[in-house]
Amino acid sequence: MSDFYEIDFLGVGTSKSGDAITMRYKQDGKIFIHVVDGGYQSTGETLVAHIREHYDDPSFIDHVVVTHPDGDHCGGLRSVLEEFDVGALWMICPWYHTDDLIHRFSRFTNKDNLAKRLREIYPNVAALEEIANEKRIDIIAPFQGAEIGPFRVLSPTYDHFLDLVEQSEKTPEGVTLKREETLFEIGLRALAKLSNAVWGEELFSENNTSSENEMSVVQWMSMLGEDVVLTGDAGREALHAAADYAPMVGLNIPGVTKIQVPHHGSRRNVDAAVLDRWLGRKMPSDGEFTTSAYVSAAKDDKHHPKNAVKRAFMHRGARVFSTENRVWIRTGRNMPERSGSITLSPELYPDTQEE
Repeated sequence: MSDFYEIDFLGVGTSKSGDAITMRYKQDGKIFIHVVDGGYQSTGETLVAHIREHYDDPSFIDHVVVTHPDGDHCGGLRSVLEEFDVGALWMICPWYHTDDLIHRFSRFTNKDNLAKRLREIYPNVAALEEIANEKRIDIIAPFQGAEIGPFRVLSPTYDHFLDLVEQSEKTPEGVTLKREETLFEIGLRALAKLSNAVWGEELFSENNTSSENEMSVVQWMSMLGEDVVLTGDAGREALHAAADYAPMVGLNIPGVTKIQVPHHGSRRNVDAAVLDRWLGRKMPSDGEFTTSAYVSAAKDDKHHPKNAVKRAFMHRGARVFSTENRVWIRTGRNMPERSGSITLSPELYPDTQEE
């Protein structure tokens, strides 16, 4: 069999959305398995069963990636670490970086005490760390520039991560410092407003997403002529930072083949300027769709995905696919045959959007 890749966006069957992504790829005659996030703890058994059934019952997983510390991304990975041998766990543990964090929190003068408090603040990551240590799985921090198999990490940088830990509402002394827009981004925002006046409104939230979401690992893979970007719950800051870095590693944007819609389609994570950078400016209604966008959203989640976000991706030539009514969405190239797979239709254009 020639080289291939397949990616499954699993439906997380709860009233709230979560992310669980599995993938398998073949390069130079060798097959690899790569898992990104695992949904909730209750998702774990389903995730393990999916890998066993559809990836030829493996005993070993090459890479497990935790995009950020929220429970709807971390929980199910406990089962993955417990049930499989794992080559590497890619995860950022804030308490590993107390040397560079201690001076940011005046209440702490002892690094061990700060590390203990950070473990309490981020229990999902601490639980995965405990399992990894018991099984002697290497834990590697996926900061910008790291290579995870065929993927390159575009965000976060180490320094930005430290800022986000300090800024978080969860940490002992959160601050309100925010990344300033560059002149380039300000110009994009102005152009986006002009575009909206011509092509119709896109209503995004004025509020930004959480610091934890901005910590999300943004990954890019170029394989078999396709560019694939996985965003986790990345917000506007992270996506702009990833876009800044992309040309340095050979990713030319705007325009990617496949992209994950961040944070289940929240209006706090993207805006016109961000999407213009990644996908290009709005196209005419009869323009060509050149990108596929994938949303991990639960059927009973009334808040995600937002119609405004679906519309914004479609305006820029992206077909949008959602897990809302599906067990999984499968995409890839040269994929092996799989029983039960069906051809999916993209989401219809929403006639309305949220106020």
